[in-house]
Amino acid sequence: MIYITRKASFNAAHKLSRPDWTEAQNTEVYGKCANPNWHGHNYQLYVTVKGEINPETGFLVDLKWLKDITNTYVVDKIDHKNLNLDVNFMKGKLASTENLAIAIWEELVNLIAESGAQLHSIKIYETENNFVEYFGQ
Repeated sequence: MIYITRKASFNAAHKLSRPDWTEAQNTEVYGKCANPNWHGHNYQLYVTVKGEINPETGFLVDLKWLKDITNTYVVDKIDHKNLNLDVNFMKGKLASTENLAIAIWEELVNLIAESGAQLHSIKIYETENNFVEYFGQ
């Protein structure tokens, strides 16, 4: 079993806020992240796949292909967007980095499986000090 990772970057705005809570409750729980006028991050996304090397190509997957599907199905949909308002796969979800990682997993897992590899993890750095990693469980 071998693992390979592709990194991508995107910028996005969001707000952490529950519509069923008052502004005061949202501020108490989410702090500055509940800013009514939104805030943004320069995210770093790591998509890791695993599997066996194809003896004909020497690849687990073609990294250009992994880049292309990551861009088409994720980055192009979220880069310079508002996660709460503009991103179809985030509709109805609290726009936390945790939920974003799960949503990205759901966008990519079947596409990667069709290649013969398995999606191993989605890692998203929201800041240089904070990241989320999701393994599909």
